[in-house]
Amino acid sequence: MKFKAAQIANILEGEVVGNPNAEVWTLSKIEEGENGSISFLSNPKYESYIYTTKATITIVNHSFTPESEISTTLIKVDDAYLAFTKLLTFYDQARKDSKVGIEQPSVVSESVQYGENLYLGSFSYIGLNVRLGNNVKIYPNCYIGDNVVIGDNVTVFAGAKIYSDTVIGNHCAIHSGAIIGADGFGFAPNADGTYTKIPQIGNVIIEDHVDIGASTTIDRATMGSTIIRKGVKLDNQIQIAHNVEIGEHTVIAAQTGVAGSTKIGKNCIIGGQVGFAGHIVVGNNVRIQAQSGVGRNVKDNEVLQGSPSFTYTDYSKSYVHFRNLPKIILEFEELKKTINKNN
Repeated sequence: MKFKAAQIANILEGEVVGNPNAEVWTLSKIEEGENGSISFLSNPKYESYIYTTKATITIVNHSFTPESEISTTLIKVDDAYLAFTKLLTFYDQARKDSKVGIEQPSVVSESVQYGENLYLGSFSYIGLNVRLGNNVKIYPNCYIGDNVVIGDNVTVFAGAKIYSDTVIGNHCAIHSGAIIGADGFGFAPNADGTYTKIPQIGNVIIEDHVDIGASTTIDRATMGSTIIRKGVKLDNQIQIAHNVEIGEHTVIAAQTGVAGSTKIGKNCIIGGQVGFAGHIVVGNNVRIQAQSGVGRNVKDNEVLQGSPSFTYTDYSKSYVHFRNLPKIILEFEELKKTINKNN
């Protein structure tokens, strides 16, 4: 796909400085720009590259004024970084929208309902009574179980598995290897030391604008629903257990695990490899540093670190002493010897 500078400026609500008919068909970093590519400049430390880049078009801030001759056509915008992000989104969506149709071999139940521009990759399976919205893209080797509902503009990447009764909203992305709606980890102990499986009859609800990373698993509820609220972003290899609720616009980094029935609030930022105990409540706007272990309720706006976690400020102060602990112990032993000698 080729686009002219004038077309791109219209999309980004920017101003062309240079050739409005300059054409591009790929994206690049400014230091790696080649003929036919579009790049951007937002960080001042990369400014020197704009005088040597071979990129045909470069997106810059309105405040940028070249200090010497440049060959690239400029598109001036309010925020070059955000504008380039918008362009990436537009480019990515254009590529996805080009895929339409049902590839074979694939299995589609006669009771399936789907909207416009469906793409279903080969070797995929769609079960009974599934409802798919408009512009749904399901890549090869996917499984969509019975009674699943998927909204508009959802992409399910290759190899994802969506179990029965799952509900997914609009504008979501489910990445490869993700498993949504597997049984929650529920077993009742018996007197003889064996375990009896507790049926998991609930489901998973994923609201609008949610991204779920590769190989992330979200368990169905024992009863009721495991709920991922709108705008949540989950990284790769995350475990969300049964009956968990993740609040709106919370972001969770890779390898975090959330145990059953825990509730996490809105606008939280959670680092990688954080572990949450079950049946706790985490407030809104909470920040949790990587590799922390959270075993208690957390109030709004707290910042935590450590395992078990405590406030970030106290952790930072304590860490100085953690590092010096061998020296402190040695000094303590010397002091004890002196006291004993004097007595």
